[in-house]
Amino acid sequence: MFYDDEEIILAKLKRKQRKHASQQQQHEHNTINFNQAVKTKHVRLIPKSRNQERYILDLLDTSQHIVIAHGPAGTGKTYLAMQAAIKAFRNHECDRIVLTRPAVGVEDEKHGFLPGDINAKMEPWTRPLFDILRLYYNARDISRMLEEGMIEISPLAFMRGRTFKDSWIIADEMQNATPGQIKMLMTRIGEHSKIVITGDTEQADRHGAHNGLLDLCNRLTDKSVHGMKVCGFEGRDIQRHAIIDSVLELYKD
Repeated sequence: MFYDDEEIILAKLKRKQRKHASQQQQHEHNTINFNQAVKTKHVRLIPKSRNQERYILDLLDTSQHIVIAHGPAGTGKTYLAMQAAIKAFRNHECDRIVLTRPAVGVEDEKHGFLPGDINAKMEPWTRPLFDILRLYYNARDISRMLEEGMIEISPLAFMRGRTFKDSWIIADEMQNATPGQIKMLMTRIGEHSKIVITGDTEQADRHGAHNGLLDLCNRLTDKSVHGMKVCGFEGRDIQRHAIIDSVLELYKD
């Protein structure tokens, strides 16, 4: 009887191994298909300012595991980070792109219950990131990539206890995160992964000691940490409408 049970267990193990191998082949096949689908849409990270040039070099530098970019809106912080993540994915340097962003509205705007799964609930906050993805992938491909886990939306609140391996993590609008959330995020990094933290300390819904991005930048002001780089942007780096710089200056205290 024991021999029969052992045979059954071995047979199940073999079936499981075959199934895993088949799933792995399908995952690789899907990844190749997605990369082939955008073959004509080359990912070119083209700097339009000196600070963007420094930022791009840090994004592409595999020895920099955490890159922090802070500065005004329209300076390319998120756009270039997403481009670099897509480039890494297409070059098989990572298996997935993880998108996260604090679920905080503008100022004290209250958000009611949002229906749907976690992707649907986070859609209002991740929309700017997906706008960039749509430059390289169509809606159907993005949907499939979400299903396959090649793109993952992970709210900060759900990251505790996880480790992200072989991943590019784009953490956008992190001026709205607390210092504790920033610390937790950075300690989620696993092997062959990169975290890019972006935000504008002047456009924060959290102020003073509660502003995680400002707290992090202050900690790194007089301290150099191997594998971490901070990139600062200014008004002259703005690449959107020229009037944005004037608007920001108008509201500057």
